[in-house]
Amino acid sequence: MDIKNPSRRGSSQQRRGATTFQLVVILVPVLLAFMGFAVDYGRLYMIRNEMQAAANASALAAAARLGGFDAALDAATEQANTAVAEAAGFANKIDYGGRVLGGGDTLTSTVEEPQFFDTVAGATGQGDGGGGGTGVLRHVRVSLLADAPTVFFRFLPLAQEGRVPIRVQAAAGVSAPLCVACNIEPIVIAAPDAAETIDFGFTVGTRYTLGYTCTGQPTPQPIAGSVQRLQYLMLNRWDQDSEVPEQTQAFRMGLYGMPGNASELKSCLNIANTETVWESALAGQCLQNNVPAVVRGFTCGLANRFEAGVFAGCETVQDSDTYSQSVLPDSDISDTDDYQSTYAGNTRRVITIAIAADLVDATAITIAGFRQFLVNPLIGATNINPLDPNGRFLLTYIGSPAPLRQGRFSGCSTVLDGGPGKVVLHQ
Repeated sequence: MDIKNPSRRGSSQQRRGATTFQLVVILVPVLLAFMGFAVDYGRLYMIRNEMQAAANASALAAAARLGGFDAALDAATEQANTAVAEAAGFANKIDYGGRVLGGGDTLTSTVEEPQFFDTVAGATGQGDGGGGGTGVLRHVRVSLLADAPTVFFRFLPLAQEGRVPIRVQAAAGVSAPLCVACNIEPIVIAAPDAAETIDFGFTVGTRYTLGYTCTGQPTPQPIAGSVQRLQYLMLNRWDQDSEVPEQTQAFRMGLYGMPGNASELKSCLNIANTETVWESALAGQCLQNNVPAVVRGFTCGLANRFEAGVFAGCETVQDSDTYSQSVLPDSDISDTDDYQSTYAGNTRRVITIAIAADLVDATAITIAGFRQFLVNPLIGATNINPLDPNGRFLLTYIGSPAPLRQGRFSGCSTVLDGGPGKVVLHQ
């Protein structure tokens, strides 16, 4: 310190103060610019994430309607648009959740028509397999575009118009076969050919009669119009901890499949697991010409997939009137064996059935796979007969085209040759 010349010391401090002020004057605009760019970038990043979430929701919603029939494409397109439309009041919005996709003004966005594919590679842009493919269209791609507004980015040469284009895509579809199937019907049938693991001896488009297992003579005959009668059993999914009566539980399973439960053992079936028959649904004598009460509950629920209401003879099922009004019937109840070309419903008549090698030992039934059937009305009628003394109803084998609501892939010891999957997001 120069104590001998205080004037020189003061001059030095003044120069340093002037330099600091000049740096502040220079840096303030720079800092404001960085802050402005951060605000713009943060908003663009948020809008892109919101658009991606909307695209994912739209693709998943569309894929859930791809039931493996031609008319499903219209329903899937409608469902995809519903996920980003304001009509239902639950649209996936963008820009702080305040703007509906497909709008204009300061933020313009476009929702392109969904594209459908028969392979995952086609949906994800990694190969062919679009609408012109020969397979069933089980995958969808959704694309969303937006011109996001900016404030500070407009000072950059590349964004002088004050808008930055953003494009996102999402692909979803039906997964590989599931090892564990949930919310399906708790019934099992024996494979006509257990060694043939693709269709287990069933023929696509062929009509069969399902009748409840009984012993002795006379053997119930198949319903007219079907090639043969297949015996079925109800697997034990009685939730004894529930306050819902046993027969009503069976009714609900016929109405919409096994209900969700915290315990997988109560709501799912597992390939390779050893299952037992429902305790109160053991096979009786064919001569009795009557099925157990829980089987009657199941067929009464199945009839409500065609139309709502309580059928004569089903009013003994407690709360059946309430449950029958809780879900919509199938929108197509016409009689058809050509599922892919002529069916146009909401897949309520599609049921997923466990397949076993045989039903010889009702205490040790091993599930080999799952396959799907379309329940048909009786010829000349608009519904099944829920009071059939053998628990019989008509159905057509369709393979595994419709996605399940829930399930998982783990649990199989071998690679599956087929079976239903669930809706998953590919990218």
